[in-house]
This record gives sequence, structure tokens and C-alpha cells, in this order.
Amino acid sequence: MSLELILIAFGGGVLGALIGALPAFIFTGFVGLIGIGVVCAGGPPTILNDITFGAFLGPHIAFAGGVAAAAFAANKKKLLDSGMNTTVPLNKFQDISVLIVGGIFGILGQLLNYLYATVWTLPTDTVAMTVVTSGIIARLVFGKTGLLGVRNPVKAEMAATSETKRSILPTSKTIAYDIIMALGLGLVVSYIAIITEIAPIGFCVSAASLIFVQMGFSVPTTHHVTSIAGLAGFMSGSIYIGALFAVLAAIIFEIVALNFNTNADSHIDPPAASIFICAFIIMGIF
Repeated sequence: MSLELILIAFGGGVLGALIGALPAFIFTGFVGLIGIGVVCAGGPPTILNDITFGAFLGPHIAFAGGVAAAAFAANKKKLLDSGMNTTVPLNKFQDISVLIVGGIFGILGQLLNYLYATVWTLPTDTVAMTVVTSGIIARLVFGKTGLLGVRNPVKAEMAATSETKRSILPTSKTIAYDIIMALGLGLVVSYIAIITEIAPIGFCVSAASLIFVQMGFSVPTTHHVTSIAGLAGFMSGSIYIGALFAVLAAIIFEIVALNFNTNADSHIDPPAASIFICAFIIMGIF
């Protein structure tokens, strides 16, 4: 790994802190769509591989840097209402240390992904795995609610919600909703991935769609579903297998969210956890 890549990763982490984790991830989606357009036009995959998922806008760098910066800004500097708030551009606080934390976690993301993908060559989505690892480190370093959040939020001032009880499994209504949503998206996205031979199309569309969340609209988070549907469809050649794994990804997302982000004071990314777990299974099978 070159010094240049490490420095670029620092810059990506600073960007994530400046504009906020979610806005940085939205940029990842839009730039990814541009990269896919270039590939479809017969051009090189440089934008898609080296920028969208690389050392600048890669979620393990820009998004993860923004997540860590938010945790630091909320829990250590008392500048932000909650470390779970990934929508706020932290530039508003004009705090140098917040930007430095973002940059440091950008470098950490680059190093972790290099370890996972190149040194250990793990058969999974190492970018998503790095996002989760980075979020865990940020919580343990900057947070007070522990890895699994607090059991009784009444006793914890730093709790992210005011719920008085906690469930480790999603409700049947939530699961039913997720199944229909994931089936619909999974069939479409896996089909597109198969005919175009470009697996991350659905992921990039889903990431870009989160701009509506940033605008305040109730748009769902779907990039875990579309990412896994695209990967499973592409590797298996079957829309049915793509849809099946899309449903699995949706259910894992709910379980991770309930167990790691309930009554917590920083963000550990449930979509990334769902993606790397499902990708590990898919790559093990196909």
C-alpha cells in the first residue's frame, strides 16, 4: 500500500466528517452510477473501482470517517445531539479535532480493508466488513453505551432513544414487510445484474436514493438488499437465488439494528453487517 493511498484515505475521512456520513455515502452512490455509465459505454472501470469503492469515496473511508467523527463530536466534544446522527455536516461546528478524527478513521478504513482483502483475502465484501469494524471501534473508543447499547435507557443519559424495553428479534409484521420489499427489489435487481453483468448497479441506485432521507422523506434504506441481490444474481445466474438472498439480507439487517443500534450512542451500520455476512455465504456457495 502506498503513502499516497493513505493520504487520500485521510482526505476521504475528512470529507465524511465535513459533509456528514450519510451525505458522503449518497455521493458514493451517485459517483458509482457515473462509473457504471462509463463501463456500459465501453470505458474503463476506474471510477467505479478506484473512486466509488476506493480510497476516496469508499464507504469504509468517507462514510466510516463521518460515523466516527459524529461519535466523537457527540460523546466527547458535546457538539452534536447524538452520535447516531449521521446526517449532520460536521463542518457547522468548525472544530479541527472532529475533522482529524474523520481523517484518522479514513486511514483506519483503508488499512483494515487492505488487511481483509489483500493480506487475509477473506471471501466476503471486505468494504462492508470494514465499515462494521470501524463503527465498532468508534463506539468502543468514543461511546458510553457499550457494544450492544444499554438495557435500561432510563439510567443512561447517552441513550439514543427513550424506549423502555428491548427485543432482539424483529416483529412478525416487520419480517412480513421486509419479505415483500426484498422479494420485489431482489427480483428486479438480480435480473439487471445478470443481463448487464454489473453486480453493484442496485447498490448504487439505493445509495443515491438516500438523498431523499437527507431531505426528510421517509425513504427506506435498501442498499443491503440490492447489493446482495445483485451479487447473488450475478454469481448464480438466477433471479430466484438473488431474491432469496435479498430476503435474508433484509432480515439480518433488522436483527443487527435491534441488537446494536437500540439505545446506543454511536452508529454501527446494519446494512454493512448484512452485506458482509450474506456475501460470505454467497461466495462460499458460488
